[in-house]
Amino acid sequence: MRGGGLWQLGQSITRRLAQADKKAVGRRYFASEAELKKTALYDFHVANGGKMVPFAGWSMPIQYKDSIMDSTINCRQNGSLFDVAHMCGLSLNGKDAVPFLEKLVIADVAALPHGTGTLTVFTNEKGGAIDDSVITKVGDHHIYLVVNAGCRDKDLAHIEEHMKSFKAKGGDVSWHIHDERSLLALQGPLAAPVLQHLTKEDLSKIYFGDFRMIDINGSACFLTRTGYTGEDGFEISVPSENAVDLAKAILEKSEGKVRLTGLGARDSLRLEAGLCLYGNDMEQHTTPVEAGLTWAIGKRRRAEGGFLGAEVILKQLAEGPKIRRVGFTSTGPPPRSHSEIQDDKGANIGEITSGGFSPCLKKNISMGYVKSGLHKAGTKVKLLVRGKGYDGIVTKMPFVPTKYYKPT
Repeated sequence: MRGGGLWQLGQSITRRLAQADKKAVGRRYFASEAELKKTALYDFHVANGGKMVPFAGWSMPIQYKDSIMDSTINCRQNGSLFDVAHMCGLSLNGKDAVPFLEKLVIADVAALPHGTGTLTVFTNEKGGAIDDSVITKVGDHHIYLVVNAGCRDKDLAHIEEHMKSFKAKGGDVSWHIHDERSLLALQGPLAAPVLQHLTKEDLSKIYFGDFRMIDINGSACFLTRTGYTGEDGFEISVPSENAVDLAKAILEKSEGKVRLTGLGARDSLRLEAGLCLYGNDMEQHTTPVEAGLTWAIGKRRRAEGGFLGAEVILKQLAEGPKIRRVGFTSTGPPPRSHSEIQDDKGANIGEITSGGFSPCLKKNISMGYVKSGLHKAGTKVKLLVRGKGYDGIVTKMPFVPTKYYKPT
């Protein structure tokens, strides 16, 4: 869902920093500091030992003083606090906000109860994914959504182009891009207990996918019970001038158990949870059906279409896609993006899109695309790493069970 091969980047940076060749690291990974945007927490990251790297035009922490391995495990055992303010939050307003958005995404937005949201996909005319996004129906006239940092420019241009056309035909919709706000992600089993100290709202009544506008630590926040780790947790949109104070309060209330966590562990966590990384596991030539996101296509949308690329997507729903995203476990070195997948006869059947060593499972995990018919769990394959084939097996995802907070 959110960005580029961060786990590998983090491991590479860690090795190079351990060799103390920081100037070489700077030449390889760091764009000009003047060119990079900084979140409201930039100085806070640096003061807390954050190793900053360029990501989607921003200077972001890839990790802190602990390793990516330790950070990943701590998130699942205790909790993590991520700065995700590089992502773009925006609101669509107006009486036609819902029908407008439904022209661009696969979700049944109209059917969402007020204050609830879902993962969806912005599609192009060929049914490919422009981006994935978490959208929330605040009310009939207000949609709040968050798009990926690396897709911000193309997403906003796409939305604006269609909005101009929609409004020219008399549609009532406008937008506000929330550049005055920062976004924090609090994830893990301690997320709710810690956050409860900072708000009067009863968090036990807010379930996975729910959205509220509430006071947290004295600030007017947008709170969504969601995240990108497979754990219970929240994404908190907070006025930027209050972001550092909120981060400090969360860490203090956790008594050191919730740790600042960088993009490296965020990537390993999402891979363990079997979640797509836009730009790796889903791109403009990949449809939601091929990506295993059929569940995100609303029932009414399957019957009516009405979104960009609907003809292609509905045909795939009826006939089945030619390729499918699946998970793998494997022996040998961890496969990486673009590693070839072969069948037992040595024929090419697909390609890995994300892979690494799972800190929690202590084994190789990966995901990629294979030809339909070879996607069933238990199918044996060979994964090529540096030209040599290693045994792999198609495995159901998520690799680590999700712990989303839902009504019992």
